[in-house]
Amino acid sequence: MRVLVVEDHAKLAMTMASGLRQAGMAVDVVFDGQDALDHLALTAYDVVVLDRDIPGVHGDEVCRTVAAEGSPSRVLMLTAAGAVQDRVEGLSIGADDYLPKPCDFIELVARIRALVRRPGTLLPPTLSHGDLQLDPSRRIATRAGRPLPLNPKEFAILEVLLAEPGVVVSAEELLQRVWDEAADPFSQAVRTTISRLRAKLGDPPVIETVAKAGYRIAH
Repeated sequence: MRVLVVEDHAKLAMTMASGLRQAGMAVDVVFDGQDALDHLALTAYDVVVLDRDIPGVHGDEVCRTVAAEGSPSRVLMLTAAGAVQDRVEGLSIGADDYLPKPCDFIELVARIRALVRRPGTLLPPTLSHGDLQLDPSRRIATRAGRPLPLNPKEFAILEVLLAEPGVVVSAEELLQRVWDEAADPFSQAVRTTISRLRAKLGDPPVIETVAKAGYRIAH
């Protein structure tokens, strides 16, 4: 899951980003509205965690732009204002959800995951292939009933592939969806992570390499 955090308080932004990465998300961070729009023009984020009161381009305008362009990105708006009218205004300009600050971090993670599961991006609560089961909300993966000790990147790659069974997903797309913008596009990160994931999944093989194309769940 790829998330953009837009928050002008640097310490808070980095704290949120660190926590979301520990929850298995790929996170980019920006501190003003114009930088947010620049990032959104280049990257398809699953969720934008958007502080309403940010410098440069105001958060409301960022939200309106996302909605007007028909972006698939879901917007979770954050604001220090907790009044009902402020929540109504945020939702009326295109936000998909709203949280007053300060918010409980566990709730923030739950809201982000709920947004990704909404209609339009709806996935079954549990993804499966044969004896392999993956529960995105509980961050649990098992094979033949045996828990799999997957790290966040391995879990995220398996989630992407299981969500599109039979579809070939390129290494470039996996790098974009699972890693953040700090990832080196010329690194072997995807190949190395796939190799470790295959070892943990065991036999029979689940992930198939399609020459010069990418990876998919084996038929």
